[in-house]
Amino acid sequence: MGWETLLAQSTNTVAPATYPAESVSPEAAFEQLDACSPIEYVLTPEVRNYIDQILLHRPKDLTIYLERSRAYFPYMESMLDRYELPLELKYLAVVESSLNPQAKSASGAVGLWQFLYGTATLFGLTIDSYIDERKDPYKSTEAACRYLDYLYRTFGDWNLVMAAYNGGPGEVRKAIERSGGKTNYWELRPFLSHQAQQYVPAFMAISYLMTHPPANLQPKDSLYPRSIPTDTLMLTYAVSFAQIQSVLGIPAEELQRLNPQYRKHYLPKMSSPALLVLPEAMLADYLRNEPQIRGGKLPQKDYHQLCAEAGTTENRVHHTHTVQKGEYAHKIAVDYQCTIENLKAWNHLDSLELYPGQVLNIWLEE
Repeated sequence: MGWETLLAQSTNTVAPATYPAESVSPEAAFEQLDACSPIEYVLTPEVRNYIDQILLHRPKDLTIYLERSRAYFPYMESMLDRYELPLELKYLAVVESSLNPQAKSASGAVGLWQFLYGTATLFGLTIDSYIDERKDPYKSTEAACRYLDYLYRTFGDWNLVMAAYNGGPGEVRKAIERSGGKTNYWELRPFLSHQAQQYVPAFMAISYLMTHPPANLQPKDSLYPRSIPTDTLMLTYAVSFAQIQSVLGIPAEELQRLNPQYRKHYLPKMSSPALLVLPEAMLADYLRNEPQIRGGKLPQKDYHQLCAEAGTTENRVHHTHTVQKGEYAHKIAVDYQCTIENLKAWNHLDSLELYPGQVLNIWLEE
């Protein structure tokens, strides 16, 4: 369940969660948060409802957020500090993307900070056929800081800034007009869209839960250990992830996690150097083997290779689809952004004659 779904369901109140004895109560925590932040933290029924929903229905998700924060929060905090912004704004990235740089919303917003195309280019992020800097944790965080700074200069209130970050500054301006000039978020809230109404309470709930997580939800070291020493190279030539992997032996998923902005797992030759992030221990190996690694074009798979790999499920999430009357294989393949060869391989089909009620296995790209 993504944050967009949780925002949509936030009006469904739940029974209060039982807080572990070792956790800090919301009342005490909100006093601490409010005292230490320029953001006005208020424990309203809506905020408490979010806290209860997460503790009751999404405790594993909270553990994932805590794990991922080890990788992303240190840089976010340093960039927020550089722009003299409240450090607590790092929790917006949790609400926006669950701290997943590959996240993409139904509206087309992408990355940790969920930038739409127009806003991303306004704040200097490159988006082209090979690169999407909305997925770059470093460049997107700086762009988000610039945007948040701009919104604060516009509204002068951090809760209004967050509402504007979610719904756009135009929505907040219109809400102020409709309300007769109110500028307090909680008074203005009824005049905002449903999602913008729920956005600030969600931010406050996740601030509390990540600041004072229950002891039974402490993160475990997984893909996001506390510290992964990395270093960077500025490349002036084209290179594919496959070339790097073949020489250095770095797992493909690790290379992708460190460099999520490269759409095709390929660094093109550009007018300015391209940034490559590697584990620090591999930097010397890369430099020693640079002549062997560098150069080349993006590897292209021909039709026969694509057919041979049609049954792969790597980096895909399993779904099922029940065939409806009038549906046919090509339509289903288009709807799920796969091919009819995929459908045949995933479901061990000899033909593409489908019948209503038939259940198909579908593997969607993450």
